Amino acid sequence: MCAAVLEEYCGSVFWNSSYLEKEDPDLPVCVEQTVLVWIPLGFLWICAPWHLLGLCRRTKDTRYMSKLYICKQVVASLLFLTAIAGLAITLGEDFGPSQDTPPSEKNHAVYYANPIIYAVSWVMVILCQEGLRRSGSIDSATLFLFWFLVVLCDVFHLQTNIRAALRQGAIDDLPRFCLICISFGLEVIALILSGLADISPETREVVKKNPEAGAPFLNRITFNWFNSMALKGYRQPLVQEDMWSLNEEDTTGYISQHFQHIMQTEFAAARHRYQKKMAKNQNKKSHNETLQNGLASGLGKGVSQDVLLMEERGKKDKKEKKSKKKKEEETYPTSWLIPTIYKTFKGILLESALFKLLQDLFSFVSPQLLKLMITFTQDKSTHAWEGYLYAVLLLVVALLQSLFLQQYFQRCFVLGMKVRTAIMAAVYKKALVVSNDTRKESTVGETVNLMSADAQRFNDVTNFIHLLWSCPLQIALSIVFLWQELGPSVLAGLLVMILMVPINGLLANKARKFQIENMKFKDKRLKIMNEILNGMKILKLYAWEPSFQAQVQGIRGQELNVMKKFAYLTSVSTFIFTSAPAVVSLATFGVFVAVSSDNVLTAEKAFTSISLFNLLRFPLAMLPMLIAAIVQMTVSRKRLEKFLGGEDLESDVVRHDPSFSSAVNVSDGSFSWEKDGEPQLKNVSLDIQPGRLVAVVGAVGSGKSSLVSAILGEMHSTKGFINIQGSLAFVPQQAWIQNATLRDNILFGSPLEEKRYQEVIQACALGPDLELLPGGDMTEIGEKGINLSGGQKQRVSLARAAYSQADIYLLDDPLSAVDSHVGKHLFEKVIGPNGTLKKKTRILVTHGVSFLPHVDEIVVLVDGVVSEVGSYNSLRASKGAFSEFLDTYAKEHNNNKNSTKSESEPGHGVGDEDMIPEGDETQPDSPLEDTVTTTLKRGNSIRRSQRNSSFRAGRNGSSRKSPNEEETKKGQRLIEKEAMETGHVKISVYLEYLRSMGWGYTTTVFLVYFIQNIAFIGQNIWLSDWTNDAVEYYNMTYPAEKRDTRVGVFGALGVAQGLLIFLGTLLLANAAIEASRILHSRLLENILRAPMVFFDTTPIGRVVNRFAKDIFTIDEAIPQSVRSWMLCLLGVLGTLFVICLATPFFTVVIIPLALVYFFVQRFYVATSRQLRRLDSVSRSPIYSHFGETVSGLSVIRAYGHQERFLQHNEATMDENLKTVYPWIVSNRWLAVRLEFVGNLVVFFAALLAVISRDTLDSGLVGLSISYALNVTQTLNWLVRMTSELETNIVAVERVSEYSVLENEAEWVTDTRPADKWPDAGRLQFENYKVRYRPGLDLVLHGISCDIGSTEKIGIVGRTGAGKSSLTNCLFRIIEAAEGRILIDGVDISKIGLHDLRNNLTIIPQDPVLFSGTLRMNLDPFDRSTDEDLWKVLELSHLKEYVAGLQEGLHYEVAEGGENLSVGQRQLLCLARALLRKSRILILDEATAAVDLETDNLIQTTIRKEFAHCTVLTIAHRLHSIMDSSRVMVLDAGRIVEFDSPNNLFKKRGHFYSMAKDSGITQEEITSL
Repeated sequence: MCAAVLEEYCGSVFWNSSYLEKEDPDLPVCVEQTVLVWIPLGFLWICAPWHLLGLCRRTKDTRYMSKLYICKQVVASLLFLTAIAGLAITLGEDFGPSQDTPPSEKNHAVYYANPIIYAVSWVMVILCQEGLRRSGSIDSATLFLFWFLVVLCDVFHLQTNIRAALRQGAIDDLPRFCLICISFGLEVIALILSGLADISPETREVVKKNPEAGAPFLNRITFNWFNSMALKGYRQPLVQEDMWSLNEEDTTGYISQHFQHIMQTEFAAARHRYQKKMAKNQNKKSHNETLQNGLASGLGKGVSQDVLLMEERGKKDKKEKKSKKKKEEETYPTSWLIPTIYKTFKGILLESALFKLLQDLFSFVSPQLLKLMITFTQDKSTHAWEGYLYAVLLLVVALLQSLFLQQYFQRCFVLGMKVRTAIMAAVYKKALVVSNDTRKESTVGETVNLMSADAQRFNDVTNFIHLLWSCPLQIALSIVFLWQELGPSVLAGLLVMILMVPINGLLANKARKFQIENMKFKDKRLKIMNEILNGMKILKLYAWEPSFQAQVQGIRGQELNVMKKFAYLTSVSTFIFTSAPAVVSLATFGVFVAVSSDNVLTAEKAFTSISLFNLLRFPLAMLPMLIAAIVQMTVSRKRLEKFLGGEDLESDVVRHDPSFSSAVNVSDGSFSWEKDGEPQLKNVSLDIQPGRLVAVVGAVGSGKSSLVSAILGEMHSTKGFINIQGSLAFVPQQAWIQNATLRDNILFGSPLEEKRYQEVIQACALGPDLELLPGGDMTEIGEKGINLSGGQKQRVSLARAAYSQADIYLLDDPLSAVDSHVGKHLFEKVIGPNGTLKKKTRILVTHGVSFLPHVDEIVVLVDGVVSEVGSYNSLRASKGAFSEFLDTYAKEHNNNKNSTKSESEPGHGVGDEDMIPEGDETQPDSPLEDTVTTTLKRGNSIRRSQRNSSFRAGRNGSSRKSPNEEETKKGQRLIEKEAMETGHVKISVYLEYLRSMGWGYTTTVFLVYFIQNIAFIGQNIWLSDWTNDAVEYYNMTYPAEKRDTRVGVFGALGVAQGLLIFLGTLLLANAAIEASRILHSRLLENILRAPMVFFDTTPIGRVVNRFAKDIFTIDEAIPQSVRSWMLCLLGVLGTLFVICLATPFFTVVIIPLALVYFFVQRFYVATSRQLRRLDSVSRSPIYSHFGETVSGLSVIRAYGHQERFLQHNEATMDENLKTVYPWIVSNRWLAVRLEFVGNLVVFFAALLAVISRDTLDSGLVGLSISYALNVTQTLNWLVRMTSELETNIVAVERVSEYSVLENEAEWVTDTRPADKWPDAGRLQFENYKVRYRPGLDLVLHGISCDIGSTEKIGIVGRTGAGKSSLTNCLFRIIEAAEGRILIDGVDISKIGLHDLRNNLTIIPQDPVLFSGTLRMNLDPFDRSTDEDLWKVLELSHLKEYVAGLQEGLHYEVAEGGENLSVGQRQLLCLARALLRKSRILILDEATAAVDLETDNLIQTTIRKEFAHCTVLTIAHRLHSIMDSSRVMVLDAGRIVEFDSPNNLFKKRGHFYSMAKDSGITQEEITSL
């Protein structure tokens, strides 16, 4: 019916199969004039409305018209004219003046309709192009596709006309023929033009920074826009500056904002559900309780209580077990994270799903084409063109499949990246507001793990999330097609597959348990590593490295055991998977031929089935992996939901009510750290008026720091409230310094006002320090302020507060860490009544008695209760707790209270006098205490990066540069120069890994895999031989024994493969774990033996990264990569071998394809590897900034800088995304190119089969093409695996980089000192000189002195005089440049470090504790008995505290000793010293952070317990060394005075001026 209408319309035959059944087929003209015209135009009409919308919108400046745009419009207008011309010709022929054609001869309707349709369409195209220009698009995919369809369809019409003309030798209808040729030419031009990008001047800038923005359609689908980066990466290693800027929707800010918005609503809903559920449970509980109470009271009289009790207890136990399970399940709102992610990213999800669907459908077309192809080779009567058509169709289908697949992957990986970004940003944001309870639940390490490991898990799952529906779809389709081939016998194969699923489920479940266990060990190991690295100096001073090494190795051992179990499980599941396809095809074919003797396996049946089974392999292999990944993700989901859903800080603890007159008002408040814990502060009421200076005093642990925390709103208020007027600034007790320049640390986000800034620097006595630092105030400070001394850190922290111009200052003992004269200066110039903050409200927690007379008000705390408040004099008079406190500690104030006052009040004469020598003394060349190392090292790298030659130039250069440019350059330079290897991964790295695995293992594994591959090829060749039986036994009965042999051999080869793979995987797993063990031990061993200089100059994050990310890679990723790589390589070689076997001609094609492949791969690997390295380098700052934020939370919150830190985090993450995004694209870029090569392999295999079809049997054709179809994926995987292996092997490179660090001297050497050494404790320095590193200035310039046995020596000197260097030398933390130190006549440089360090004792400046038991902190080697420990605890005044704890000696100390006060930590350090019982004791400013009471305890204990020892005290407070036998005064690394305090005082030299600063008089010294 329809055909008749169309024939009427065209005036010719519409369809006749005879057109195709000849050697040179063609399409009927009518089809060309109707169907082939309507297809492209229909597409245009459907898509046009979108573009026409652009006409309605008046957007930006529409005047600009590019040349390209004008060309496009001209071509479209010319096409319009050709259409009009066509119409004119028809009209001319029908109604022209020349001749009157009879009606029967007139042109048919089509000759009127087509020109009109075309004319309207071309107008439409002109309008669409204008619409595009107005909307500012660079090109249009729909228009490009439209032009492509037009050209494709018109080719047929053109060739029909040309062939007709050639057949007749003349052209019938010349005008029409010319029009057809002209319009075809114009259409081709239009197609080319539509493939170019039309970039307007304003987008040009954007395109320079991000080429993707200017990529036209073709470039987008083939990722051609990435070429420039691939080329650049090939020519030279890429650096961060080469990265392109991100698309707006890929930036952290954009993603995070979107995600947070949806998360809030989802979380609110989840919380609502959770509360409902809780309420329900609560009701049940209360109901049960009432029942039970009734029972008990009723029965109590008659039944013996015991029975009831017993029953109750039984119930309780059961209940407890149950409730425990329940408790673990849910104590927080759950299942809101996944919906949030879905709702945030559903756009990309749906797009990628569409592409995946198309790709899945296309993948099933190839087997059908293969079937046709085999039929074609069998049936020699078919025309040759059919074969060529199938070959071309195979190529087209494969190309489309590749393009869809890559678009799908691109979207999925970008989605994964976005999900990871969203989660990381959310974790960071949460960390800024999280309450202290939630913070306590997880250590910094664990929280960083949420950001790194857990976010990464989500990333991995989202990459493949569509497989959840795609795999079942592929499986279903395969079964449908297989049913068509083999009928019901497919069910046998299907059954085998279904049986696999529960087995895998079991394995996955088991694997999950191991995974969780593994995470625990990982967390534990990283926690210890973190502490080891933070407390490295202590470990070295105490020679405790072996103990901690053993601890880490212990955990690592457990971790490796779990990994081994996990690996064995994996190899079982691998075995099941590899043998699955073999077993499945065996079952199917076996059943198929066994069912009836009529069923003969033909080539098309066998190979179509085989290629369908191959399609089945992927979904079947992926599903369990995906399920396992999802299972791991659920673990992460729980951890994330718990953290993100945790309690926030209570914002209502601190109010800002303007009606109060006071600056700080605490109304009857009780505050605790835990929500339901014991309050640390009880019934506190305080009222502090604006502009007053209030001191808070009290013994250690009386709650002074807690009071400050409460005012900051960091504690839970159990009753009462706090009101604060104005902004806060906070100086914590332990200064928090950021890894940024010194200036940034002080400005802390405020704009720079030069005058105010200079005033603050002078007031905080930072001037002289700045002169010493290589870059002045632009010097980069390391993590935790590593290259500043304690005093400098504290002064920077104070300067930050002073600069911030807040209204209220909370100063938590900022003066403890600085020398007395500096303390005095800070008090006078900053904090005191005449300092820069004199108009502000200041709350000062202090231990310094000398400042108390100058404050307006004093608050005395005793055990968390305010015992008295008042001015200095009134409290003295009231004879309460305060005056006792003073009487004990401040005798000197009694003696010279008046003199001090009179001296310090008028004009502050003392102050001015003191300040003069300081200016003279700190010449820029006098090296700084422990900072020299780091600052100079940093300075050097900065100077290197600026390519300046001389020291001076570097220093001035750095201060002259504009601050902005300076910052970015320096921050990046420091890290990049250090942590990046570039270029090829050296062969030696692979060899090192193989060596760690063991050569025997490696070769065996390779052999096993090789034999497996041979079995695989053998199996398929056997099959192709089997199919030839169908031709042999055509129309005969198939002999049964022949059938059994066929099936038997086929099956045996299949099972052999599985077993071999199982064996190989097992061996590889063992080898890999061996390698992991060796590499980790080596790394740990070496890090512990690295000299201290290394830790001062390397950010901890970088070392932790080696232990976390890199070891993780070596443990889990590399073995996987090695296995996949081996299998892929063998697979590709096998495939090529089989194709060449079938069609020997193929060898000719291999060579050019191999070349293309090789070049693509080289370009890709160079770029990709460098991108991965940049990724890991740009990832470190995210984590270190996060770690820094968590440790400085109270400071950030106090200043209210959360927003700024959020932005900084976003910027850091964007830098990382800039490397991740190109990496994702580089994979797609590669895949598109490789799949093209693979598709060509298929095409040539098919083409050669067509060409040589007369000589081939169908079995081999099927074999070679089904192999070729498989090769695309394998090729792609091979390159991916090669590059992944290269990328991952970088971890081995990075780990071994730290395994060959220069070590410090041997721990134990052949020359060992006597057992009792040192028994006298004599110290001799002989012309001792030392520098921190070769090439730097000396720190100590020839020190010579002799210290007798049991002498008590005080060492004093201004900051930077070399006091700490002296202790460092005694412990050989730094080695002598010249001269030597003798202890009891033994040269310390000749004996092992541990022999030396074990026999000296130090009480260090900052007390470092490790998480573990108290016992472990005192005696990590378990050498002492419990009695010894209790004895030292008693001597260090901790016995009653420890005895009061439930766990006693086994009390768990938190990370960094957080759950003990600073004073208690210091006392623990004293206990350590007492336990060691050595003859030489060094006190390094041990009393700096302690109040007077603890100080007194420590001093008394030391005097008594160490009376028989030689004691060296490095003092800040001169009082503590007044009773020394001699005092050594150091200045600029030389001994300037060395005599008894009395004599030195009379000399009126350096010592005298220092004593005068501290208010020490002649009488006092004489009295001592």
